Amino acid sequence: MDVSSAIALAVFFVASFAAASTGAVFRPGVWYANLRKPKWTPPNWGFPLVWSVLFCAMAVSAWMVWEAAGVSAWPALALFAAHLIVNAIWSFLFFGLKRLDLAMVDVVCLWLMIAALIAVFAGISSFAALLLAPYLAWVSVAAALNFRLLQINGARG
Repeated sequence: MDVSSAIALAVFFVASFAAASTGAVFRPGVWYANLRKPKWTPPNWGFPLVWSVLFCAMAVSAWMVWEAAGVSAWPALALFAAHLIVNAIWSFLFFGLKRLDLAMVDVVCLWLMIAALIAVFAGISSFAALLLAPYLAWVSVAAALNFRLLQINGARG
């Protein structure tokens, strides 16, 4: 790997973990602990572990697209950047504002954007697209959980 490739990879990691940082700023806390939850809710320790792996996969996936297509990948990478913003907003809506309804809208948008990313990335690098499949699966679980929490607890939990 040459220096420019390493710098590009670092940039994608920084961008991905900048989006992830909202999860550290807007933490679950007592409010989340007091929500009524379905029995199938993943354990609290699982969320940061899974998200860390997924954000690494996102960064590598975007980097692979950049490596494969260079400047012509800008439309795909713009979608990647936009999706990171939508991802980051979810923690603010859910844990910051405690708005389960707005978070639900956001997570549906996020799911659609990930599906679009997979489709767009597949045209450039099938492996990059494949790296995003677990992310889509996890966001599917997160959306189902968000929806169930909204049903059980109401819009403002």
